[in-house]
Amino acid sequence: ALLCRGMQTSKNKNTEKTEPFYRLSVPKQETSSEIINEARNVLRTLRTRRPFTPTEDQRKLFGSGSSRAPQNRPPSVFSLHASSFDLAESRPVSGVRLSPLDHKPILVAFAKDEDSSISLPKPPANAAEVRKVSSARARLFRRTSQGNFLSAKMVPPDQNEEKLDSEEPAVMSNLCRSNDNCLAEQRPCTPFNDESRQLICNEHISRLEKEDFLKGVAGKFLFQLRGESDQMKKPGTSSSWPRSTGWKRRVTGLEDETKINESEEEEIFWHVKILPILHELEKVEDNIENLCRACTKLYQALNEGNMLGKRFKRRSVLLKTLYKLVDIDSDPLCLKLAKIILAMKVDGKNLLSVCKLAFKICRNEKNDYIIQNDRLFDCLLEVMGTEDLQENNEALLYCMGAIKFMSGNAVLLNEMVNKGAVEMLLQLMKQINNIKENDTYFSNSGHLLVQLTATLRNLADLPPARRQLICNGAVSELSVALEQRMNDKDVCTYIVRIFSKLSSYSDFCAALADCSRCYILFLALLNKHQKQQGLVIRIIFILGNLTAKNNQAREQFFKEKGSVNTLISLFQTYHELDLNAQKWYHERGGEGKKHPKHPSEAEDVLIKLIRVLANLSIHPSVGAALAAAHRVVELLVTVLEYKSVDDCEELVINAATTINNLSYYKVKSSAVQDKKLHIAEMLLKLLMSNNMDGVVEAVRVFGNLSQYHEICDFIIQKKIYKFMIALLDAKNQEVCFSACGVLLNLTVDKNKRALLMEEGGIGKLVDCLRDFGPADWQLACLICKTLWNYSENITSAASCFGEDTDTLLVLLTSLLDEELALDCSLDRDLRDHHKLYWEREFKPVAEKLLDRIQSHHSFLPTVTITPF
Repeated sequence: ALLCRGMQTSKNKNTEKTEPFYRLSVPKQETSSEIINEARNVLRTLRTRRPFTPTEDQRKLFGSGSSRAPQNRPPSVFSLHASSFDLAESRPVSGVRLSPLDHKPILVAFAKDEDSSISLPKPPANAAEVRKVSSARARLFRRTSQGNFLSAKMVPPDQNEEKLDSEEPAVMSNLCRSNDNCLAEQRPCTPFNDESRQLICNEHISRLEKEDFLKGVAGKFLFQLRGESDQMKKPGTSSSWPRSTGWKRRVTGLEDETKINESEEEEIFWHVKILPILHELEKVEDNIENLCRACTKLYQALNEGNMLGKRFKRRSVLLKTLYKLVDIDSDPLCLKLAKIILAMKVDGKNLLSVCKLAFKICRNEKNDYIIQNDRLFDCLLEVMGTEDLQENNEALLYCMGAIKFMSGNAVLLNEMVNKGAVEMLLQLMKQINNIKENDTYFSNSGHLLVQLTATLRNLADLPPARRQLICNGAVSELSVALEQRMNDKDVCTYIVRIFSKLSSYSDFCAALADCSRCYILFLALLNKHQKQQGLVIRIIFILGNLTAKNNQAREQFFKEKGSVNTLISLFQTYHELDLNAQKWYHERGGEGKKHPKHPSEAEDVLIKLIRVLANLSIHPSVGAALAAAHRVVELLVTVLEYKSVDDCEELVINAATTINNLSYYKVKSSAVQDKKLHIAEMLLKLLMSNNMDGVVEAVRVFGNLSQYHEICDFIIQKKIYKFMIALLDAKNQEVCFSACGVLLNLTVDKNKRALLMEEGGIGKLVDCLRDFGPADWQLACLICKTLWNYSENITSAASCFGEDTDTLLVLLTSLLDEELALDCSLDRDLRDHHKLYWEREFKPVAEKLLDRIQSHHSFLPTVTITPF
């Protein structure tokens, strides 16, 4: 960037009046082209790479960099067996939960007014019957203790029907079925608890009675099945099992509103469809492939019979069989089991165990393919959307952990977005944000929030997810979580990573910039976690993105209390860390070794921190204030002092660019002006480097500083002007533009104008005008201004411009011809853009220069003008 100090003259009644070139001779309104002009010539924002987050070597509940102590966080590795599940919880849910009695269950006689419809079975009449029942109990317990929940001696459903006596007590039939291996389970029908009913059954029901009962029920099943078969054979009837109506459960309130009567159709479906599959699953000696196939069939059958969920009567028998299979060490099988168990809507200890089972499966990256095919995510998503946050916090933690692992796979990640995971996660975050800090659940919900935000970080990579995050108010919820969890470094890190990713996109960056609270939160985090490099660098990166294009964000951040002081403090902290690292590097013999290719952690923070300062300086009032901030300028100059462009190119160039921006502001207390000579000395080192980007940046700073006479003298003293003339041969528009700016300011001084002739400067300026003029009217204007200043005291065009006089005349004449100068092949918008610069900037100066040369030239050559 540069400030041109060249002079122009205008003839008025044979007198010449001098006025600066940068003062416009024709008044004009502000246009978009002027904004573009200012952005190029004066101030520039900086871009930088997003901080890199390495992928964890292993999938864990909490990463290796977690701030949580191992003893204060749930484990990622644990043992899981059939014993981890609670068999008692597997009973179907009744309408009313009855509290158990405190004392040992005993047989009591009920008063008639309590329940006249219930009569208790009488005890055996003699000791022989007692021994028979005891023997049956022993055999029953032996079988169940070995895990044989489904007896191989199941009575087939083709026995003759034998109805129960209508006066048979309801509790008797329920208790009989609850102890039979092929039927479902106990249900509360009386005020007795589970243990008391089991005692009654074991002591007072004979094996003969149970067998008679089974024969009757099985015969009835066959009768019903045949009836269904005959009906299905009729034309126009469906051959599939009825689902929406045929399998509904009937609820009656005869004795107790908690009693649920199974439909006869469900009885048939259970015996015909489900039991054969459960028998297959009991063959533990069978291979894994067969067991997995049987689980797939079981899930399909349960879904077909509407038996998924809590209201299924024989749910206990089914779940016991599934729990037993958990002991088989096979991830594919456990995946099948987890899907069915979750679909059965278990809760309490069983929900926690099955969520741990899913977590364990998803923890192995090799299982991603089978997880994708088995659609486990659907089940986990339903758990996250329906289960109570406070009652099942630990289960939700492992469920969310499993989803987090899934989000590490690209295919599963897309599936999650398509199934509404973003909206569900934000709803869950809103629930967590409603938990206050003094709540007992606050700490544990923080563990869950870590998994949730880590998942959102992965989702932020996908464009559809980004749109959903914006539409569902992610900025607001994430900001609330950030404010509430300021002391939780893990949560803060993940939220900041989300912002870091999303702030690279204009739409999200605009949404974040509109959240005025975010600036206070970022400053608070920077002050609290100043030495946490991973956190600091991402916050600084976000601030750099916010201030890159939004002038309001620049002003708002600058006005926050302590904002500049926080940046200065960070600058000092990481500058010292970088100095110590560089000292250690040199002490270890680093001079003879190749410098690390990538910036160190401290260098990376400084790079992004300086970028924030450069972007802030675009705002007029903020830039002027920063130019007067001596500590800011001192730290920038310090970077140029101790760091070479070969050590860290981006850091040095960013520092030079920021100094360049600040040097634009001519304020009374400008720290740049106070240190201008020292800055020039530091820039000389950069100018002499082999790094072209560094050279260009140094030339830009000299373009601004050369408005001061001391700097012009320094340029002459150090022979820098020869370097500027040489740069005109660079065949690069930007390099020529910057070099020409320095030469323009040098030609203001009459004593320095002759320097252009020493190194062939006039010829090189004419070459640049020819090569770049038609494509860059700003550069063409700058060259004409330089030649105008140079020729102020002209007496003869030939003596002033030498052998380049004729070429210059022809060139100016051609460039001033609108039809020749403006490329008609350009589209209309671009042609209008070029025309605007040509008319307003180049044409006034070029016409004056051409007129001067022609008036001091003895003859004009005959030339043929050809289009450019």
